[in-house]
Order: sequence, then structure tokens, then C-alpha cells
Amino acid sequence: MVEELMPVVFIGHGSPMNAIENNEFTRAWKDIAKKIPKPKCILCISAHWLKGNTAVLSTENPKLVYDFYGFPQKLYDVNYPVKGSLAYAKTIKESIRTVKVALDDSWGIDHGAWSVLIHMYPYADIPIIQLSINPDMPLENHVKIGKELTALRSQGVLILGSGNIVHNLRMMRVDGEPFSWAEEFDDYIVKNLKDGNVSNLVNYEKNKDSQHAVPTNDHYIPLLYIIGSADMKKERPIFYCQNIFYSSLSMTCVCYGMR
Repeated sequence: MVEELMPVVFIGHGSPMNAIENNEFTRAWKDIAKKIPKPKCILCISAHWLKGNTAVLSTENPKLVYDFYGFPQKLYDVNYPVKGSLAYAKTIKESIRTVKVALDDSWGIDHGAWSVLIHMYPYADIPIIQLSINPDMPLENHVKIGKELTALRSQGVLILGSGNIVHNLRMMRVDGEPFSWAEEFDDYIVKNLKDGNVSNLVNYEKNKDSQHAVPTNDHYIPLLYIIGSADMKKERPIFYCQNIFYSSLSMTCVCYGMR
């Protein structure tokens, strides 16, 4: 019997402080988790695990990675005791054919994953596996890998991309209004997600605002895995959070496959 397809989700994760805050973003993450079936496993493509190759986290007991500095001690005291899954890690590895994939136990669950999942699934009772990002790979390859991961959706795996559509830390303003280029680029990507225009999403650099909005593509790439694993022709995108934070960070979140 084939299981119902799990949705696929992209989350704009923003500041690590969201892990310990109650705000409009964290409430949106909690709300979306209540609306989708409980996963058997979560595969997270986080902007914060960058490698020169594609790797799957392969440990039953992943460590929490506090990959940030200069934040309050209570953020470093956060504990989210999730488990991994060697069985699912091997299944994920075998699903990908576009590139060679390594099993890797050197990383853990970084804040791109746990700062979000601690709100979505606070009981830490679902195995979590991360897939690394190779930022030097052609962008279309990330979409291709996403397509190869689609079969996991029928096995109870939630595919979650965690990054930010607009991510320019150098130009952040704590009390400032959103930059016009940030709003316009976010709107451009949202429109192309609604239209299912994969070409424009992959070739985002052709947009006039991309130089400011995506100075480095590490936070944008997780979105490409989501559009790859979604059925862009049949599944309607649902935007459950859309906001420009600190003038230059997009908190836009989108889900495909909601019933």
C-alpha cells in the first residue's frame, strides 16, 4: 500500500534567536506542523551545512551544532535531543543519482534545522537527517537531486529546506523599513513559485535585485531542493509566512502538497 505523499516545506529561518522566541515566525512554523501528517523521518537541507560534495548525515545520535557566535548564553544552552537514522540515511543516499553521495557523521543538526524544528516538533521524537549543500555545483543539479528525493515523500519523509530567499546580513537594519530591492526580489520569487517557473527560479541571478538579495547563494539553494521535490504542475504553493525582517532578510515560507 502506497502512503499518501508527505508535503514538502521551505522555511525562512532567520536569526538563531527564533529558537527561543515566541513570535509571528515561530507561531507560523508550529501551525504548519499541525496541518501536515506527522513524519516518520525529516530530511533537512540547511543553508548551514556547506561542503565540497553532497553528503548525508549518517549517525543515530547526532550532536547539536551551535554554528553561530555572539548570542546570549541561553541560546547555547538549548537542548534538542533528536535521533538520526542510519537506515533512512542509506535510503536517501541510494535515492540520489545525479551526483555521488557520501555517508558522513562529522556534522550534526545545525541551527538551520534545530532552531525551526524545536518549534515544529518540540518532543524531538522524529529522526532527523541532514543533506549537505555543495555550493559549487550547477544550480540545476540541486533541483535534479530534489526530484530524485521525491520518492521519499511516499515513505513518510518530510523534506524540509531551511534558508532565506533574501539574505543580506551586511545590510541588516534592526529598526529600519524593508529595502525596496528586498521586497521586490522576494515578490519576484513568490510569483515564479506560483507560476511554476523553474527556469526563472534557477536563473534568479538574471533578476536586477539579485546582487543585493542573494550576495551568496547558500541560503537560497535549499529552496531549489523543495521545487525539485514538489510537483510544480499539480501542487499549489501555500505561503504561510511572508515578511521582510531587519530590512534585508526574507522570512517567506512555502509548502507544497497540503491537503
